[in-house]
Amino acid sequence: MSQPSLDLSAILCAHRRIAPFIRRTPLVRSPYLSAMSGAEVWLKLECQQPTGSFKVRGALNKVGMLSSEERSRGIVTGSAGNHGLGVAHAARSWGGMQALVYVPSTAPRAKVDKMRYLGATVRQQGSTYEDAHQGAEAYARETGTTYVSAYDDVDVIAGQGTVGLEIWSELPETDLLLAPVGGGGLIAGVAVVSKTIRPEGQVIGVQPQASPAALLSLRDGTAYDPYDHEPTIADGLAGGFGAIPFTIARALIDDILLASEADLRRAIYTLIDHEQLIVEASGAIAIAPLLSGDLDAAGKTVVCILTGGNLDTDLLRDILVEFA
Repeated sequence: MSQPSLDLSAILCAHRRIAPFIRRTPLVRSPYLSAMSGAEVWLKLECQQPTGSFKVRGALNKVGMLSSEERSRGIVTGSAGNHGLGVAHAARSWGGMQALVYVPSTAPRAKVDKMRYLGATVRQQGSTYEDAHQGAEAYARETGTTYVSAYDDVDVIAGQGTVGLEIWSELPETDLLLAPVGGGGLIAGVAVVSKTIRPEGQVIGVQPQASPAALLSLRDGTAYDPYDHEPTIADGLAGGFGAIPFTIARALIDDILLASEADLRRAIYTLIDHEQLIVEASGAIAIAPLLSGDLDAAGKTVVCILTGGNLDTDLLRDILVEFA
């Protein structure tokens, strides 16, 4: 069997395909992060997508490539939240097909409610993303419904890679990209763009200490998916690092850094306090290495991808009380 591959032309096609249904999100300079790090720090605001997350890009590309027969059978996925929102939005955008989303009991209530508002049917399965994923895959096998992976699919990865196209078209001098890492779809896509356009540029992933699947996968030379993670407020990054993202990006990722739960909470508060941005932990993690000092970026042009804005209100309240 041939190895999965992805090139810039597929990502360019994906961008044209999904452009009518997404926002070209702002790329804004952060005076605070620039001053405290000695770098020129820019923020890619994927938290301002229609669903509040970059995940909509991959879902739109995958669903947009389905045949009319596949669309007639509907789509199904497993999600901790943001991917399910993307699939619901994609189903509505591409003609209103039926969308079923399996979620774990730990999925944030706000995200589940938004899926339903977008027209998706939501079913609860187990307490982890892996439980929901397995439930959705079983349903797809039994019914012939198309399963839309959150990250382990070349077409989904091509959609996520469109974030990189927008970054490098606006800021071609980017030296360093900081991308949140969970299943690996985003970092694989943007790494293909980065290393094609600017090979000397660095691509660094950031993931929770509670779920270091990407770090371990790249260290050991095998994809850890599923991965038995510890609890983390970065629910969208918890779990395994996909086999297809691993194959595509293992030689393109320069490093993986880890962030503690305290780092995540500080990152969320910093974006509220200094940038007036509401960003969930899975997106705010991109700035964590700059705040902690784990990364020396002085003198570089840095882009941090803020991947999602669907922050649970109870967690937001706790963080405001903690840092106020």
